[in-house]
Amino acid sequence: MTDQAKPAMSTFERYLTLWVALAIIVGIALGQLAPGVFAAIASAELAKVNLPVAGLIWLMIIPMLMKIDFRALGGVAKHWRGIGVTLFVNWAVKPFSMALLGWLFVGWLFRPLLPEAQIDSYIAGLILLGAAPCTAMVFVWSNLTKGEPHFTLSQVALNDAVMVVAFAPIVGLLLGISAIIVPWDTLLISVGLYIVIPVILSQLGRIALTRSGPEALARTLSILQPLSIFALLATLVLLFAFQGEQILAQPMIIVLLAVPITIQTYFIFSLGYLLNRASGEAHCIAGPSALIGASNFFELAVAAAISLFGLTSGAALATVVGVLIEVPVMLTLVAIVNRSKVWYESSRSVQQQTEALSRSQNPGET
Repeated sequence: MTDQAKPAMSTFERYLTLWVALAIIVGIALGQLAPGVFAAIASAELAKVNLPVAGLIWLMIIPMLMKIDFRALGGVAKHWRGIGVTLFVNWAVKPFSMALLGWLFVGWLFRPLLPEAQIDSYIAGLILLGAAPCTAMVFVWSNLTKGEPHFTLSQVALNDAVMVVAFAPIVGLLLGISAIIVPWDTLLISVGLYIVIPVILSQLGRIALTRSGPEALARTLSILQPLSIFALLATLVLLFAFQGEQILAQPMIIVLLAVPITIQTYFIFSLGYLLNRASGEAHCIAGPSALIGASNFFELAVAAAISLFGLTSGAALATVVGVLIEVPVMLTLVAIVNRSKVWYESSRSVQQQTEALSRSQNPGET
């Protein structure tokens, strides 16, 4: 297994919540100090695509996708239980449960506390977040839970392949059910710009680099990763420069939006983890299988929200709240996976599957 598929969490990634909070403060301050500059940035559009933001988002997404080796799709059947749970939770449950929680909390319980004009937009942002399960960060969560690296790589490759064809229809369906106008041309452009083209470019880059050996790929990713995080933070500064007035007027918006996202994260994780245990899947498979759905491909969600609803929209703000709570919430789930291992493996069916997995990985042992 290559090192790229099993990374450790860097200090910068561990404190991502802090950097996001600082980006919020800097963005709001700059938006108040230099509104003309950000108005000019907002007007730099081509076919409804904001060019500065599109460039930043590509810089975010492409390094993430370069970590994925789609050749791993050949191994998806090896751990069919874990893969089945991953696909079921990520695509048959997660987008719909996020929409339901959005309707419940934003559309009903918190409605009197939120700006009425943005209610539908907030719900749309939550739907976009729910329809974008994790890509690169699941390698980090898998490593922290001693997850099986080959399974992690294969499930991410399959998940990304499904995302290419499933993201737009699911988002369109749920937005339609929510009575939110679906700009299908913009949605399809977003899928092309922020999923299809980045997947193609990242894989072409990966192929070119691996011809020079795995060291060349690792070296390039080590350079691109900081740029990717910088691009994320720069995008957040832009977003909050435009959202500043609304947030200063109602600072509780971020906390209220965080409630359904947090509940969704724990629910999706619990469902995936328990389904894996019920199926008898090994613990080292159950961890990454449950965590991939609990985490989010927030770069894609932010990009789609900006494309569909604009930089100043509630949808863009809702997806950014997902970024804000991502690391602390996911680290609590990592701790749950690690501390519950003894309980998880007390199941007889899990013990049998774990023994079978151990024999397959160590065929010379008896």
